[in-house]
Amino acid sequence: MGNVDDDGATFQQSYVKCSNGTAKASTPISNGHIPNQHLAESWRDEQQQPQQQKELHDDQEEEMQQLLLSKQLKFSAPAYTEIRTRSGGLHFKGVSESSYHPAKQAEANGYVSQTGSSCDKFKPSRADGVLSAEQEHYQKTSFEDVPLHTACLTYLGFYLLMILGYINQLLFVPKVATEKGREGYVALYDAFESFYSRYVYRRVRDCWNRPICSVPGDELVLKDRVTDDYGWSFRFTGTETRCLNLGSYNYLGFAAATGPCADDSENRARQKGLAYCSPRSELGNTQLHIDLERLTARYCGVEDAIVFGMGFATNALNLPSLLGPNCLVVSDEKNHASIILGLRLSGATTRVFKHNSMRDLERVLRNGICYGNPKKGGKPWDKIMILVEGIFSMEGSIVRLPEIIALKKKYKAYLYLDEAHSIGSMGPTGRGVVEYFGADPKDVDILMGTFTKSFGSAGGYIAGSKKLIDFLRTNSHAHCYASSISPPIVQQIYTSMSIIMGEDSTDTGRQKVQQLARNTRYFRRRLAQMGVITYGHEDSPVVPMLVYLFSKIGAVIRTLTTRHIAVVGAGFPATPIMEGRIRFCLSAAHTKEQLDYALDVIDDVSENLGLKYSRKPRDPHPIEY
Repeated sequence: MGNVDDDGATFQQSYVKCSNGTAKASTPISNGHIPNQHLAESWRDEQQQPQQQKELHDDQEEEMQQLLLSKQLKFSAPAYTEIRTRSGGLHFKGVSESSYHPAKQAEANGYVSQTGSSCDKFKPSRADGVLSAEQEHYQKTSFEDVPLHTACLTYLGFYLLMILGYINQLLFVPKVATEKGREGYVALYDAFESFYSRYVYRRVRDCWNRPICSVPGDELVLKDRVTDDYGWSFRFTGTETRCLNLGSYNYLGFAAATGPCADDSENRARQKGLAYCSPRSELGNTQLHIDLERLTARYCGVEDAIVFGMGFATNALNLPSLLGPNCLVVSDEKNHASIILGLRLSGATTRVFKHNSMRDLERVLRNGICYGNPKKGGKPWDKIMILVEGIFSMEGSIVRLPEIIALKKKYKAYLYLDEAHSIGSMGPTGRGVVEYFGADPKDVDILMGTFTKSFGSAGGYIAGSKKLIDFLRTNSHAHCYASSISPPIVQQIYTSMSIIMGEDSTDTGRQKVQQLARNTRYFRRRLAQMGVITYGHEDSPVVPMLVYLFSKIGAVIRTLTTRHIAVVGAGFPATPIMEGRIRFCLSAAHTKEQLDYALDVIDDVSENLGLKYSRKPRDPHPIEY
């Protein structure tokens, strides 16, 4: 399938020229369009002779004929075809490739780019002694209630999908494998889950689990696939699509195939192999693991740390070691699934408080202390623990850490802080929300984080007092039974963390952290200026854009893909029914030209699909970068 609008909606090389003046390679595979290998040359020399322009045009026509078949195959699914053929069509404000230039684009849109320090004009903050922690939170956090008519349409659309699914199930035999010889067996799968995946999720299944065939850097390459039976199965077309990557957790841009991290990891793999095939407690412990734990402890500003091979398991398998049946856990309602699983495995009593509500948190703490454990006649709990995240991955909000620390001290509770998304991406030097708020790391009893995001690797860690870490080395299932982190993965973490800390004798780490902060604020402010609803803190690189309707999640993802932007959608059951969203994840690897291209496309798509729900006043002034 071709693009939405073959005349004006082509993949613009909006960021051919980087800020340093160098040119990026042109896109090798474009989404239904012909790769233009002469694009960079035409930009560098706009005054070519007419004869040269004619030759360039002839070359493009020849390439078009050669790839015509591929173009017809790309995204030929009915859902993608509907994007092009719906009544009235989608009218995009296309900018031709040959006329685009970063300076012209900035001037036309009225956006100003500053090459100096662009983070000087911040809003008043608590550090200035102007605002309280609560005032700062509400001033810097974006949230809007769903409009009533949108809520009604969302429920109506979702229930209509369910009704159509039940009718489909009654009238047609599903195209799925049927097990034989199962007479008398109890159903292995939940009936509703099977129905939901077959008749609701299947309609937008092409928007998830999309295979990639490149490094997830500032750009990535999607491996094209199509479905001939409305999502029951897929087949590859043999073509690829290069997209701007706004979906990966590559916050600091370390997930690259070149550079010191990749070189060091390659050398480590050649020297030590690819796996140790043993837990740390047996034959999987090396000096590099010990060095990484020491570096992580210094990075977090605590006494000791322990590392694990999987970020999800860091929560799921360590919480049962720290909690028991006579423990009370006070957990934020938006906490990650790994935390929820760990709490279930621990057997502890869990009380949930409203997201980032300090008033509700204090109410739960007070009641827990006053009434004790009801299962034991009101006797006191063995321990009370508060569990929160630094950046909440679905909401884009930041924990109100200073206020939680104050409540923790007031009620003598332990504090477990999951910094999976915030470590590396928050704070002046990337030390997470603890540094962002200027808190003392020792005020947080258990610091947890992952290496899968800002460090471009895999695994997780827990940092804290030496007594805590020694206890985990003996009692943690993730340490005693899981295989240790492989040599190249350990090296990737060690090198990237050393760069962030500045121990490579360069300022690269600090520059990456500052670039991410600059990209985050610019992107969020531009979205707010468009009139779309976003959630979260203005300094959070996780940016959820609310689309509400289940059908619009698929429409936005498909349409953005045809405009060469890869994003991630989230809907029920991962979010409430009324809060379907597109989640953008920003990176220090993104340039202003890339963000401008993405924002212009998002503006067009939001206008055409009716996503500008916000009723907040819009800033009429140019947004500074």
